[in-house]
Amino acid sequence: MAAAAAALRGRRFKWALDLGSAPGARPRGAAEGRGPLGFADRQLGEGGVHESDKILMEKRCWDVALAPLKQIPMNLFIMYMAGNTISIFPAMMVCMMGWRPLQALMSLSATLKALESSSRRALQGLVFLVGNGLGLALALYKCQAMGLLPTRPSDWLAFVTPPQRMEFTGGGLIL
Repeated sequence: MAAAAAALRGRRFKWALDLGSAPGARPRGAAEGRGPLGFADRQLGEGGVHESDKILMEKRCWDVALAPLKQIPMNLFIMYMAGNTISIFPAMMVCMMGWRPLQALMSLSATLKALESSSRRALQGLVFLVGNGLGLALALYKCQAMGLLPTRPSDWLAFVTPPQRMEFTGGGLIL
């Protein structure tokens, strides 16, 4: 029993510190030149910082370019929830769906200036334009579904009679 206790005292663990040694001396069993956790002997070059900045700028430019495309699923959901009736809520939703892409296209030069630091600025500008174009197309489709766009000759000419409906439906039933 005494031999086992003496063997345990003599055995050193990796995590154990020898506080009984002389000040400034290296503890027994410590590796040569070992620093604290996270310490590295080599110095980081300046190139690593500039590369990470370039990568972050590239990601930021892609975020700006893809922002209009990320709004399309939300606009589709709002279009579905608003319905096709002509009332204040759907009218406001259609106006906002059309105004946001128009506003983005009016400030296109500022957006392209922000994309200037990217290596793929032409592709990013094209993605930005396509996203805003799709947003405008969704707004126009919603206006057409609500009946706000003049799409028939009777909408333009007073002497042309509007087409007569063949049937009326309500709640999924033929009336």
